[in-house]
Amino acid sequence: MQTWSLVSICVLLSIIARWGVSLNSYSGAGKPLMFGDYEAQRHWQEVTYNLPIQEWYFNTTNNDLNYWGLDYPPLTAYHSWICAYLAKTINPEWVELHKSRGYESTQHKLFMRTTVLVADLLIYIPAVVLYCLYLTDGSSKKKVSVMFCFLLYPGLILIDYGHFQYNGVSLGFALWGILALGLGWDVLGSMAFSLALNYKQMELYHALPFFCYLLGKCIKTGLMGRGLFLLVRVGVTVLATFALCWLPFLAEPSQAMQVVRRIFPVARGLFEDKVANTWCSLNTLIKIRSILSGDSQLYLSLACTLLAVLPSCIRLLTKPTFWHFKLALVNSSLAFFLFSFQVHEKSILLAALPACLLLNDLPLMALWFLQASTFSMLPLFLKDGLLVPYIVTSLGFLFFSIYLLSALDHCSEDKLRLGAYNKLFYWVLKMDLAFIVRWKFYISIAAMVGLSIAAAVLIAPPHLPDLFPVLISTTAFLHFLGTFIHFNVVQFSEPPSRKSQKKSN
Repeated sequence: MQTWSLVSICVLLSIIARWGVSLNSYSGAGKPLMFGDYEAQRHWQEVTYNLPIQEWYFNTTNNDLNYWGLDYPPLTAYHSWICAYLAKTINPEWVELHKSRGYESTQHKLFMRTTVLVADLLIYIPAVVLYCLYLTDGSSKKKVSVMFCFLLYPGLILIDYGHFQYNGVSLGFALWGILALGLGWDVLGSMAFSLALNYKQMELYHALPFFCYLLGKCIKTGLMGRGLFLLVRVGVTVLATFALCWLPFLAEPSQAMQVVRRIFPVARGLFEDKVANTWCSLNTLIKIRSILSGDSQLYLSLACTLLAVLPSCIRLLTKPTFWHFKLALVNSSLAFFLFSFQVHEKSILLAALPACLLLNDLPLMALWFLQASTFSMLPLFLKDGLLVPYIVTSLGFLFFSIYLLSALDHCSEDKLRLGAYNKLFYWVLKMDLAFIVRWKFYISIAAMVGLSIAAAVLIAPPHLPDLFPVLISTTAFLHFLGTFIHFNVVQFSEPPSRKSQKKSN
């Protein structure tokens, strides 16, 4: 009973934090002609309510795809349609065809913010609570502490409640899938992850670990017996879920193909803005987009992504335990973020979700990466007028993670999983690695604080207008690359202990 009281208090505090951020500005507020992501979400409600489903993804007189055309899978469109019906009931002007373009009001902002919170209360927050209570080791107090820090992750809060998006829906479905697999409910887990993929195509970042974990489990169980039965059940479940989500678009092949073209817009290029991945960071030295053709960029990024994700997935396929599954989720999502095609800065949230799963196992490393992921989106937050929420939520998350999870106290080589480095570089690394990691963390946080202050206060030289966004993205890129290498090393080393492995299926 006491545990659930603490859970309720922590959930309430996280809701207050979310609502506090939502009182601030949002993407594109008062900035015609395109406005921002807030207007994109509102416009999708306008389109899905007023137009027949056959026109949602097509360029027509009433649906200009150049003005925030739908570019997410069908489940996002259905969600917009539900929100649109509620909006129509409250105020028809919010979704009136053509005339509602760029609509802004206090009441509409309250409505839109509420829809994000309701989605989180229905999907994301329950998944976080159940995961931490049932798949996290330790005392009840420790589980609640991990849950509280999980819910306070500032990156997701600032993007969904500040900038304005519904990332909590797709991430929530993915987390339900992870939770189900951790509890041995493989079919339900497959269905939940299929829903995540049908809400946002970027969930492909997590797809290979799901596939390799389930396939590895089937092989381990025996492909001539129970393993084959499980494989068939999972396959049928995935196909049925996709078929139901895509059913209105399957009547004509042209409909389905148009949806596919919209959700995979390869014509947009290798990257946009100053994203903290390999291609954007490398572009400061070598102008890749000028040297290589569009097709060459696509093939290069595809090859690099597959090479980067392959070791982790092969390891998971041969050792399908829940511990390796969690690490593979981090490694796969980081490989996609660092090397894939058309990456947005907000896509780092896909790597942040599995990193949150490791807050109990590797608190310092998880905390470090999560802080860097929030920092990497600072230029976007500054553009949206979210500097104060960024400072408050980042400092709050840092404080509670260090205090409640004792992140800085768990700095031995064993708890940081640094033993593999001693084996790899025995003759070179005759030093206290834990001490070095701890000081690197302090220096890293100081660098992020310094660059945050500089970007907010100083004006870049006229001949270097993107100085601070480039410095921020490059710094974050180095953090992400280091995290990617470290978690791959951890995945190929021995698991932490038998106790941590008891959650495997």
